[in-house]
Amino acid sequence: MSWEDDSDFDPVSFLEDAVRIPSHESVDEMREFVVETLDRHDADSEVVADGCVLAEKRSPAPEAGPHLVLNTHLDTVAPHVPFERAEARGDERGGAAPSDAEASGEPDAADVIRGRGACDAKGPLAALLAGFLAAEPERGRLTLALTPDEEALSLGAAALTGRLPGIDDPLDGDLFLVGEPTGLDACTAAKGRFQATVELSGTAAHAAEFAGANAVAAAEDALAAVRTFDAGADAHPQLGPPKLTATVIEGGRATNQVPADCAITVDRRSVPPESAEGFRSSLADAVRESLADAPSDRDGVEVAVALTDRESPFLEAFATDPDHELVEAVAGGARSAAAAVGLPSDRGGDVRPFGAATEASYFAPAPTVVFGPGDLADESGAVAHAEREYVRVREVEAAAATVADAAAALLGER
Repeated sequence: MSWEDDSDFDPVSFLEDAVRIPSHESVDEMREFVVETLDRHDADSEVVADGCVLAEKRSPAPEAGPHLVLNTHLDTVAPHVPFERAEARGDERGGAAPSDAEASGEPDAADVIRGRGACDAKGPLAALLAGFLAAEPERGRLTLALTPDEEALSLGAAALTGRLPGIDDPLDGDLFLVGEPTGLDACTAAKGRFQATVELSGTAAHAAEFAGANAVAAAEDALAAVRTFDAGADAHPQLGPPKLTATVIEGGRATNQVPADCAITVDRRSVPPESAEGFRSSLADAVRESLADAPSDRDGVEVAVALTDRESPFLEAFATDPDHELVEAVAGGARSAAAAVGLPSDRGGDVRPFGAATEASYFAPAPTVVFGPGDLADESGAVAHAEREYVRVREVEAAAATVADAAAALLGER
């Protein structure tokens, strides 16, 4: 089965061209390619000041239905990995047995596209473009919103959602479908990611004297607070428990001096409803409490916890009700589309959390689903962001059909 719709847009051909375009240092060429593609298919688009590409389709009754937003990103991580289309190898087959068509050399379920962006996220982009161009909303409206820097600071998405200063007219969506590699599953939740530094400030002294306040020694108590921070925390029904990890420690200036300063960097994977500021404040309290009964060499050590400075807000955790109509439209469409292209019966259509933080965070609390062809990792290891990045061709076709079907279900007549 190959992709067919009235727009005459082929997502696989688009993806083959898109993967060849380097977009790890600048998205300018990739953005121009997308805009030209939209123009060729008579879809008006605009590039807003923050570098996002926006295109919209309004129904005859825009207020009678929801505003559905299709979002993904144009950028990739470094380095650029060259394009290749070839027969799958090993885990790239996704459990499918070789068919007669594969044996004869014809493209089939084991036909893959390799290269940087194949699954993260040019494969999902191809599917979203296909669904957008095929759509003919009968109610509500449909917006394609493509951001330039998801792999960095997500300033584009922050601007679209009014999370940066000076944004007077943010994108006002009711439902969001975010393109990322999910193996054609409908992902309804993801943990957030915060980064903070625990700063311990003591008093320097000669190491031979029983004097000073040892900031490095106080790190023992701070690390104990990190280790027990989530003791007794309730697990989120979709995401499980939060996670706090100490990742970097720095302290001391001389080998014969009681150190006055020590800093511990921590990585936080949050679950709703925790906010970045709520986490910062709670961790500071926990470290201070841990130091309250510390040995005398820590007396006088002060504690401060600071979130890492960044221009855009941290990506907080989000969760959408698995029973929402958006979830069923995507999951049901994916199951049908995967079967239609001959993918294994266990491929696509599950409802589950996503394994990484994404710009979907900025769209919550509006109902949001993360969806797309490809995998973050397979049984052999990392796929997205790896030298072996790939996506199965038939998954791209199935994802395109899923997006088109979901848009029709959500924006069709009731």
